[in-house]
Amino acid sequence: MQLTCTLLVTADMAAARKFYEEALGQQVESDLGANVSFKGGFALQSRESWEGLTGKRVEQPRDGQEDFELYFENPDFDAFVKHLEGFPIRYAHAVREQPWGQRVVRFYDPDGHLIEVGEDMACAVRRMAGEGMDAADICRRTMYPSAFIEAALDGRI
Repeated sequence: MQLTCTLLVTADMAAARKFYEEALGQQVESDLGANVSFKGGFALQSRESWEGLTGKRVEQPRDGQEDFELYFENPDFDAFVKHLEGFPIRYAHAVREQPWGQRVVRFYDPDGHLIEVGEDMACAVRRMAGEGMDAADICRRTMYPSAFIEAALDGRI
């Protein structure tokens, strides 16, 4: 068995699709009307369609149901955060640095689903080196193996 994708139920397909395409730069793989699949391995399903298929009701808004999130990484994290300023984003929190040194931001999509965007870890390693940390310190901070740190620092990843 293989996981095919993650599916998010949306009350407004047009608004959700626009958000993922424009704010997050995702590319549509297929559009079946009530279901839109993105190349990143997730899909949107209209609330009406999902409720019809499952016989379940979706409670809106989702706020407070933060036990699930879509996670993305971006190699140009600073540019992405600046890009978000052009959208009416509702933040769960501003940019923060995780204990392992990676910077992340969390916010909500139009339906209240939690989205996390993190700095690509190879980029985070190079940023830490640029801030004066040596490879051994970066290895300890990130908990990544030295082979990953070395590959990130010499540009192989």
